[in-house]
Amino acid sequence: MKKQKVSLLAKVVIAIAAGVVFGQFLPGGIARIFVTFNSLFGNFLSFSIPLIILGLVTPAIGDLGKGAGKLLAITALIAYGSTIFSGFFTYFSSSAIFPHILPVNAELTAMENPEDFMLQPYFTVAMPPLMDVMTALLLSFTIGLGLSYINGTTLRDAFADFQKIIIKLIEVVIIPLLPIHIFGIFLNMTVSGQVLSVITMFLKVIIVIFVLHVLLLLIQFSIAGGVSGKNPLKLLKNMLPAYATALGTQSSAATIPVTLVQAVKNGVRETIAIFVVPLCATIHLSGSTMKITACAMAIMYMSGEPVTFTALAGFIMMLGVTMVAAPGVPGGAIMAALGLLQSMLGFNETLQALMIALYIAMDSFGTACNVTGDGAIAIVVDKIAGEPSAN
Repeated sequence: MKKQKVSLLAKVVIAIAAGVVFGQFLPGGIARIFVTFNSLFGNFLSFSIPLIILGLVTPAIGDLGKGAGKLLAITALIAYGSTIFSGFFTYFSSSAIFPHILPVNAELTAMENPEDFMLQPYFTVAMPPLMDVMTALLLSFTIGLGLSYINGTTLRDAFADFQKIIIKLIEVVIIPLLPIHIFGIFLNMTVSGQVLSVITMFLKVIIVIFVLHVLLLLIQFSIAGGVSGKNPLKLLKNMLPAYATALGTQSSAATIPVTLVQAVKNGVRETIAIFVVPLCATIHLSGSTMKITACAMAIMYMSGEPVTFTALAGFIMMLGVTMVAAPGVPGGAIMAALGLLQSMLGFNETLQALMIALYIAMDSFGTACNVTGDGAIAIVVDKIAGEPSAN
């Protein structure tokens, strides 16, 4: 009898449900075992992410040939355009909805960061990455563009071998351990109870953001479907494993392996997918921009602060740049955005703490929107790139 293989999507769903259920009764001492695993695996992911970017993006750009620079610029422009569109889409939608559903409460008190109440690991092992994400990205661009213009094969072959090592690391280590990592995250969130309290407090805001991010994905994949001539709903359905994985890991970068596989299933050429997906994991942040914009506007409405188009327009434009290559870890985007919240929107420490609490509590949804949208961009870029020329 043939053994039934459980899909990654099913494993992720099971891991999320198990984390919530076991978090209701599992003793803290046992739960901390999984928290310790999460700490180790999370540190290993942080170590691996620059290597994944370097190992996948560099040879992908090199294989694209002399048109790589142009394709890089097109991809970056599309990703930034998608991020900015998300911000303004959120602004106009929130301006129409929030004044009618949010009460003004000038006495908003400081909220505690939910992460402070999470269970702590028994021990940690520092695994500092060889370089930060931005350095890996720039190095990939520099070497990849160089490889696309030179005739030598020595360095190209070396990066081709390095790419095989990274792919094996993804297939054998990272993807099999992801469900356990996701289980540990939701177990810890359930045991701490802090995330649930913040979600309950801002339930109306969260519902609005969830509806908006579904609409945003439908818009993105309608465009991708129109460009490629494919059914947008089928394209979106194929990206659900990446959506579910991001929902659990809360990290676009950590979801790169799954996003790659699903983009190829949507008909994107592997060379294009390997180039676009890791790149968009660090520069395409439409979901995070939506969440930060909506949360900031909600807090401004509730605290009685004026919400003007001029202030929010500049904030959204800068947000799309500031969050680029934010750390590939949960909450990285909001940490990168704190400076803008303070300097452009006048958020004091109390309101910043409230933003962090609200963002961390629903981090998964923005990340899931980011990576799913990466699949739509990959389809568009694949169409723009056209058929590869014969060499």
